[in-house]
Amino acid sequence: MDEQAISIIIPTCNEESIIALTIEQLLALTEHSQRVEIIVSDASTDKTPDILSTFPVTLCNSPRGRAIQMNSGAQDAKGDILYFLHADTLPPKTFLEDIRYAVSSGKEAGCFRMHFDDDHPLMSLFGWFTQFPLMICRGGDQSLFVKRDLFKEIGGFNQTMLIMEDYDIIGRIEQRTPFHILDNDVTTSARKYRNNGIIPLQAIFGTIHLMYALGVNQSEIIRYYKAHVV
Repeated sequence: MDEQAISIIIPTCNEESIIALTIEQLLALTEHSQRVEIIVSDASTDKTPDILSTFPVTLCNSPRGRAIQMNSGAQDAKGDILYFLHADTLPPKTFLEDIRYAVSSGKEAGCFRMHFDDDHPLMSLFGWFTQFPLMICRGGDQSLFVKRDLFKEIGGFNQTMLIMEDYDIIGRIEQRTPFHILDNDVTTSARKYRNNGIIPLQAIFGTIHLMYALGVNQSEIIRYYKAHVV
């Protein structure tokens, strides 16, 4: 049986400081694999697109907004499976095999567990919780795989959302089919925690979760985020 084609979709916005390393590592992980494409949906005003032009990836220009960018990348994708990955996150070495096996086993959507590139005990604890099937433990940093047909059926990401778009799409996926957490870990950057402080930032994220659960409008949540996170 032919391997299912996978489209890796990465939204970027002013990531000139990290994007080269991310793409280099991702290309190293996929260099011996067939039927894999990397699409970067970019909304940068810095040198990110210039850097990306030196790599064998598809560059998709998009208006700013993670949901909009990921939908734009999905429109250009040719894969049977869409894999959404943040620019500061690296998937496990076996991620292609893991995703293909999951889908061939009937799993239509899911994510990986996560750990941070920081050995602080609290960061390890936060990563440990991502193994549990609780919405409070989910997040876009864990990446997302979803069958292309299912993604189309649910209408993709909600482009009216500027934040919490990952929770929204997981909720809509779960209305159609179970959402699965795969055993391996992605590695994501702890840069926001280093910039803002571990406990203060986690408290901010907790407040944002509460605001979202209470139905606070997007503009208010964004205003709170921008006022507290650097």
